[in-house]
Amino acid sequence: MLESLRKAAGTWVAKALLLLLLVSFAVWGISGRMFTGNIGNAVLTAGSAEVTLNEYRLAYNRQLAQFSQQVGQRITREQAQLFGIDNLVLAQLSAGAVLDAESKALKLGLSKDRLATLIAEDPTFQDTNGAFSRSVFRRVLSDVGMTEEDYIRSRGQVAVRQQIVEAVSDGISPPAAYLEAAARHAGESRTVDFVALNASVLGEIADPDEATLKTWYDANKKSFDAPEYRSISFVQLTAKAIADPAAISDASISEDYEKNKERYRTPEQRHIEQLVFPDREAAQAALDLIRAGGGFEEAVTDAGKTMSDVDLGMMARGAVANPAIGDAAFALQQGAVSDIVDGPFGPVLLRVTEIRPEAIKPFEEVKDEIRNDLALVEANDLLLETHDSYEDARAGGESMKEAAARLKLPFATVESVDRRGLRPDESIVSDLPESATLLANAFEADAGVENVPMNIREGGFLWYEVDAITPSRERPLDEVRQKAVDTWRKQETDRLLREKAEALLKELRDGKPLADLAASVNLAVETKYGLQRNGEDPDFGPGGAMAVFSGGPSHKGLAQSADGERQLLFQVTESAEPAGLGPDSIPESQRRQIGAAVADDLLDQLVTRLQQEYPVLINQAAIERALQF
Repeated sequence: MLESLRKAAGTWVAKALLLLLLVSFAVWGISGRMFTGNIGNAVLTAGSAEVTLNEYRLAYNRQLAQFSQQVGQRITREQAQLFGIDNLVLAQLSAGAVLDAESKALKLGLSKDRLATLIAEDPTFQDTNGAFSRSVFRRVLSDVGMTEEDYIRSRGQVAVRQQIVEAVSDGISPPAAYLEAAARHAGESRTVDFVALNASVLGEIADPDEATLKTWYDANKKSFDAPEYRSISFVQLTAKAIADPAAISDASISEDYEKNKERYRTPEQRHIEQLVFPDREAAQAALDLIRAGGGFEEAVTDAGKTMSDVDLGMMARGAVANPAIGDAAFALQQGAVSDIVDGPFGPVLLRVTEIRPEAIKPFEEVKDEIRNDLALVEANDLLLETHDSYEDARAGGESMKEAAARLKLPFATVESVDRRGLRPDESIVSDLPESATLLANAFEADAGVENVPMNIREGGFLWYEVDAITPSRERPLDEVRQKAVDTWRKQETDRLLREKAEALLKELRDGKPLADLAASVNLAVETKYGLQRNGEDPDFGPGGAMAVFSGGPSHKGLAQSADGERQLLFQVTESAEPAGLGPDSIPESQRRQIGAAVADDLLDQLVTRLQQEYPVLINQAAIERALQF
C-alpha cells in the first residue's frame, strides 16, 4: 500500500476531518511502538522528522485547556497524567511525525501562495465581515502562546500531511453489502406489551426515623456541602462596547448605501401555480378548455388534483428551479395562464395570481442600520489600541473599575457565584460573558490578583478579578433537613421500585402471564407498536429501546422510562425486519460516516506501516524539561 501511496501522492485536497481521524487511530496504534532514549533536545523523532520542546509544550497546553473546558475546571498536571493526556499528546505528535517523515521521503511540498490562502481562509482569523484580519490573527496566536513563524510552519506541515491522507482515503465508499445489512438492522421494528410500574405499586413510604436519616446523611453529606462561592468583577472589551455610531457622518452612510444598494434590493416575486400533465395531448386539451372560457380551477379538478397540489407559493425568479418555467412565469400578466411549457416532469400550464414588484429599501429606512454597521467596523480596528490603553491604565495604578470608566467600557460585579454559575439561592447567573471559561478560570485564580485577559469568541477581551472567596463548608443536617428527607425518599422509592420490578420480571420469565402480573399491582398492560432502535419513543426513550433490542424476538426485560420515574416491565411479542431495503435506503450522512470508518481502517494500516519504517524515539528527559513551566 505504501508504494501505491507514493505513486498517488501527486494530488491532494485538504481533509482536516480525516486527518483528525488518523490521529485518533494513532492514539491506539502507536503506543506499542514507541522507544525511549536520549535523542538530543527533541522530544521525539521519527526518521528525519522531530518534535521540539516548544511544539510539545504547546500541544500539551492546548490539550490540557480543551480537557479543562470539557470538565468545567482547570486540571493539574497530576490529574492530566491520570486521565492519560500526556500519552494522548505523545500519540498525536508521533502520528504527525511519521507523516512528516514520509512526506519528506516523498518530497511533498506546498507553495507559499497556497499556504497564505489556507491561512486567509481559516475562519478563526476572520473579522466580523468574513475577511482575514491581521489583528485577529495575532490575538489568537498570542492566546495560545504561539509565534507567527511557529504557526505558519505548523500549518504548512498539516497541509502537506493531508496530501498523504487524501492519497489513501480519496474516493472511499462503503461496500453495498455492509450498507444493506445496516439498513436491515436499523429498520427492524418490534411490538412490545408492557406494564409501566410507578410509585403507586409500593404504597406509602414513611419518612425515615432520626437514626436512619442521620446514618444516611453521614454517608451522603458531601452532596449537601455548601459550595465555594466567589465574587467576580469583569470588564468587557468588544467592538459593540466601544462602537460610537454618533461619530459616523451622514456622508459616509450615504456613500455606503449607494455602494451596497443591491443589499437592500428585494427582487420581483410572483405567486405561481403549476399544473403538470402526463403528456402534451392532455395539456393541450386543458389549455383549449381554459381558452374557451373554462377556469384554471376547472382544469385542476379535471386533472384529479386540488389547488394546494399546484400551488408553488410566492417566489423570486432565481428561486424557480427550472429556468424555462421561471422565464414563462415571469413573462405572464397577473391572472393569465401560460402556453404549454416543457417541465422536468412533463408539460405544464402556469398561472400567476399575484405580483410583488421589485423594491429597494429607502435610505431613511436603513440609515441607522448602516450607521451601526460602520461604527462596528471602525471599533474592530480600535480593539487592540483600546486593549493597550486599558493595560497602560492598570499599569499606572488605576483599578479595574477606574480604567473601565475612563475608557467607557462596561464593568460589572457578580456576587457569590459557584463553579456551576449558581447563586446561593440556586438561581442561575445568566449575564456572565463566556461563562464556562470565565468561571473555570476565576475558580483557579487568587483573590485580588490581576489576571491575563480572556479572548471573547466574537472578538475582543475580557478582564476579570476575584474580589472575595467564600470557602466551601459542610452543612449540618438541621440546615438541609427537608432536602435530605426528600432526597432519601426519592432514592428509597427508586430502590424499592427497582426491586419490585425485578421480582415481577423473575415471575414473567418463569412463565406467569404479563396480564396476571399487571393485575396483581392494579395496572393495565399497554402495547407499543413499531418500536425501533433509534426511535424517540416518549415512553421508552433511547435507553428503553436499547433494552428492548438487547435480546431475541421473544425477549423479556426491564427498562427505565424516558422520564426516569417508572420501570417498564416488557415482553417482545413481534419482531419485523423490513423487506426490500437496499444500500440506497441508508441516508447520505450515515453513508458518509460508514465510508469514513472504512477510510479509518486504511489510514490505521498506513500509520502502522510507517511506524515500522520510521521508529518513533521518545526523549523522556526532554518531556520533563518541556513541562517545567
